[in-house]
Amino acid sequence: MSHRFVLGLVALAILCSRARAADPTPDDGKLRIVVFGAHPDDAEYKAGGCGAKWAKQGHHVLLCSVTNGDIGHWQIAGGPLAARRTAEVAAVSKVLGTTSKVLDVHDGELEPNLENRKKIIRVIREWKADVVISHRPWDYHPDHRYVGVLVQDAAYMVTVPFICPDTPILTKNPVFLYSSDRFQKPYPFKADIAVSIDDVFEQKIDAIHEMASQHYEGGANGSEAHVRSVPPASDVAGRKAWLRDQWFGRSGGEANRYRADLISFYGEEKGKAVKSAECFEICEYGRQPNRNEIKKLFPFFD
Repeated sequence: MSHRFVLGLVALAILCSRARAADPTPDDGKLRIVVFGAHPDDAEYKAGGCGAKWAKQGHHVLLCSVTNGDIGHWQIAGGPLAARRTAEVAAVSKVLGTTSKVLDVHDGELEPNLENRKKIIRVIREWKADVVISHRPWDYHPDHRYVGVLVQDAAYMVTVPFICPDTPILTKNPVFLYSSDRFQKPYPFKADIAVSIDDVFEQKIDAIHEMASQHYEGGANGSEAHVRSVPPASDVAGRKAWLRDQWFGRSGGEANRYRADLISFYGEEKGKAVKSAECFEICEYGRQPNRNEIKKLFPFFD
């Protein structure tokens, strides 16, 4: 096979890839969002409220777990736990109106290598993402940290044709965002985008109620004592009340920490009244949105 012929095949492949990328399907004019979490619960926790708000407007939201969560329980592990947690996040997405995806990587064993970078590139391209959200690359859990690293490493590559040429490239770089955390080093989280989830708070509770292995059984740090402290499975209302108390503290704490940012987006009166929030920081990689573009990507503000 001649060198010229090979080059011709490569050029043809690039042109086909670009043509497919320029004609995305479905092209319905709606936003496409990918939220990456390290485990089957993280994306749902960090952006489930916004996911529900986007979905109500017909936008397309993928909640993607980069590991399968197969050691995230104190009593069971391996394939049965991975299958259970995959089913749980699928049930969450059914309530939120989003789509769930779980990658086949062992919990606790995620590494920031080329193989996993390519997995992330493919997910972003296949979803044709306008917005990509992930953990920040500094966190208490190595899987969380490495999700942040992998997404950052994919931020430029999603537009480069000679990596993962089997997946059509994106012709426009997405906006990359970090979900919120409490870590202070090397610098604290900055809420560039602050969203009230008061209108979908109960829907988020109904959704994450489906992750019984993590809440009602305590996940990796659970115990028989924890299970006894939670209302029994037969008491659905009692369980949701217990969960609501837990999450009102978390979402309410977020609103209080970033009150000034909420006021910036909603105005003085409405911003001060927000009870529950989800907040995001703009990554310096990827497209850099101005305030008007942020409001188009998060079309929840008056």
